[in-house]
Amino acid sequence: MLEDLQVNLMQYGIVLDAGSSHTALFVYKWPADKENDTGIVSQHSMCDVEGGGISSYAKNPPDAGASLKACLNQAVAAVPKERHAVTPLYLGATAGMRLLNLTDPQASDHVLAAVASTLKQYPFDFRGARILSGEDEGVFGWVTANYLLENFIKYGWIGQWVRPKKKTLGAMDLGGASTQITFETPEEIESRPANAVTLRLYGQNYKVYTHSFLCYGRDQILKRILSRVLKAARFALKADNPCWPRGYSRSFSMDSVYSSPCTASEKPPNYFPIAIVNMSGSGNVDQCQAHAASLFAFKDCPYSRCSFDKVFQPSVTGDFIAFSAFFYTVDFIQSEMKRRVATPRDLEEATAEICNATWSELYAKAPKMEKFLADYCPMANFVYLILMEGYKFNDTNFPDITFQKKAGDTSIGWALGYMLNLTNMIPAEETGFWKGTAYGPWVGLVLLLVAIVLVSLVATLCLLRSSKGRGTM
Repeated sequence: MLEDLQVNLMQYGIVLDAGSSHTALFVYKWPADKENDTGIVSQHSMCDVEGGGISSYAKNPPDAGASLKACLNQAVAAVPKERHAVTPLYLGATAGMRLLNLTDPQASDHVLAAVASTLKQYPFDFRGARILSGEDEGVFGWVTANYLLENFIKYGWIGQWVRPKKKTLGAMDLGGASTQITFETPEEIESRPANAVTLRLYGQNYKVYTHSFLCYGRDQILKRILSRVLKAARFALKADNPCWPRGYSRSFSMDSVYSSPCTASEKPPNYFPIAIVNMSGSGNVDQCQAHAASLFAFKDCPYSRCSFDKVFQPSVTGDFIAFSAFFYTVDFIQSEMKRRVATPRDLEEATAEICNATWSELYAKAPKMEKFLADYCPMANFVYLILMEGYKFNDTNFPDITFQKKAGDTSIGWALGYMLNLTNMIPAEETGFWKGTAYGPWVGLVLLLVAIVLVSLVATLCLLRSSKGRGTM
């Protein structure tokens, strides 16, 4: 009976994060009587969809919808049946679909239609499937991180809302096809209006800078570096790759590199999509860093200051949290290479160690990560360059970056912030101060009061007996 009551007191929400390389389904939950409060939404479950991102189904859109069914069935089981009809279901597509929409809008529309058709077949309250802008992705990721870390407002143990005396964190997200940086700034934002976002949350205004760099996500960076390596080898079908470890080799088609909109302009003059390249690793950190650096344009800034590619950026200030592929790259260095990353020099030296290692040496350190081992040299170089040369971190503020995947049991990313926004769960104005505490804390308080009363009664009785004993002597 008590379990049924607790289930009825919970509300649920579902978000499908349709990224460029894969889709993840998140089920969130929160007490039903506290929808407009904070600090109470948690991740109930998640499911990784098998296969590629929905943009990879451009030639067969119905398969995009079909790919989601296993995870949707899992969500049906995870959410109590009596809550199905009132559980909002959203799908947000990111940079993979932004790229498809740029190159083939009709195919993009067909994929979204196929996905929506599948989602409508489930018993949830489907509220749409759409492509997020890069700025939306950045801002929602920033909201998620600061919401989970209770930087906006905190729920006190006595049932009172308080505003923490700490600043918000900046957020850096590195996805498959794009990367985002978002942070609060007092500086004037000189660039286009989309980079300047003013949010009003709990009666407080937040002036936020955000920018999304398309084609700077992990998967596209690896394709773009391969393109530079091929160009340096004059597009020979047998070539060495300084970003791959010695002892590693792989064959791939030209099409696998140049079918992306991010590399299409770099195709060789005599382009044969089905031509097979046989590439071997040569493990040279300096050459690899040169290829990675060639992806950025650091000159000719039209503003008072820029990050790269002529994009305005205010100076980075305060603490930052870096997640997604930022986290995975640094976590590999710390967990598998057994090196710390506390300073820029730490990251630079760890990158050199990875790039100079042979395939057998890397495999001996992390055999379970065989699929990704060859990519850590180029990605470590990229992470170093974008943080230090791009975003302009330095020896002083680099330690202010925390590389983190989750806050508690909840994944950090744009999905939670997106749901909070669409369900109006973060009010613009400040919440009332005194709030009823949840059922658990009330039970604890009642038991504490009972214990105090009992102790007081026993003490009183003992005093009475003691005084009576003295009176009869």
